[in-house]
Amino acid sequence: MLPLGFASGLPVALTGATLQAWLTVDGVDMTVIGLFSLAALPYTLKFLWSPLLDTFSLYGLGRRKGWILLSQTGVVLFLLLTACLSPSRHLWFMLIAAIFVACLSATQDMAIDAHRTEILREDERGLGASLTITGYRLAMLVSGGLALIMGEHIGWPWMYAVMAGIMAGCAVITFFAPEPVPIPARSGGLLSAIAGPVRELMSRRYAVWLLGLILLYKLGDAFAGAMTTPFLIRAMGFTPTEVGLVNKTIGLISAVIGGITGGAIMLRLDTYRALFWFGLLQAVSNLGFCAMAILGRNMYLFIGSVFLENFTGGMGTAAFVTLVMSLCHKEWTATQYALLSGIAAMGRVLVGAPSGWLVTQVGWPWFFFITFLVAVPGLAILVFLKKTTRYFC
Repeated sequence: MLPLGFASGLPVALTGATLQAWLTVDGVDMTVIGLFSLAALPYTLKFLWSPLLDTFSLYGLGRRKGWILLSQTGVVLFLLLTACLSPSRHLWFMLIAAIFVACLSATQDMAIDAHRTEILREDERGLGASLTITGYRLAMLVSGGLALIMGEHIGWPWMYAVMAGIMAGCAVITFFAPEPVPIPARSGGLLSAIAGPVRELMSRRYAVWLLGLILLYKLGDAFAGAMTTPFLIRAMGFTPTEVGLVNKTIGLISAVIGGITGGAIMLRLDTYRALFWFGLLQAVSNLGFCAMAILGRNMYLFIGSVFLENFTGGMGTAAFVTLVMSLCHKEWTATQYALLSGIAAMGRVLVGAPSGWLVTQVGWPWFFFITFLVAVPGLAILVFLKKTTRYFC
């Protein structure tokens, strides 16, 4: 799970912030750089081709390993292609290459999510999810911070070639990874793979409540995260360097520790209790920023709040990923996982838009207190499912 998570996270920054840094250094117009954000679209639209992964197997390696290897090989080739291009002469080819990398990366994500869901026993899912998240975050550090340093010192093309080599190493590990036990597909082919997952999800007795839980569980965390950086710089007066240093080092370390801790605890804790206590802790962690807004600039409080927020967020993410895995039917794992994670992402997108307006209306202390309250409905649905429907029993 760790190297697969690493492979999943590696291409993200290479088509986003790291690529934009290369374009900025080469003097590309800011308007054009902004267009390169379109490369992230495949990550939000991946559910459109997810039925293909549940229908077809590739290379005789199984329907999970085959798709993972195809995606990783494609990412390697397009990263090498990017290394051969120049922003001053091949700008639009670079955009096309970035979009292809993102499409292949999104496909890889779906296949890895399905692989993890199908191969892990129920009691292994918490730790498996936390190791995947840990690998993902480490890869973001490599393709983000380390890649920027490499780009400045050895040149951007060589840096992309090195990243392609790292992804090739991940493909070798994938080749030797175990394949989940194959599950016979129903008749109906691709059409069944498109309609079947949605029909099966909505036919469940508590489908609406479960979808509400997926939408709301991480909403308070996402609401606070949407305005954390402006709050730290504009309201608290921390420099971008201070914010970047604390968030990228302490934030990353604490998130990794929190994810591993959450996964280890889940070896002894059932899914309901993990979701409830980890969710409550990640909601309470938002009050650290509320305290900062009231007490003013304080570096120790800043570090403590960032550590607590990322630590509890890592624990909550481990429990949440375990929940999503448990909701996926083995026949349509890739499609249902893509749909459920898309619903969760929709919540994060929706709360980001009004967050700035809310800050101007109520001020920073009340804003972060409201983010704490926003987390309550998700926990309430969780308790309802446990007490009323006994879903988690």
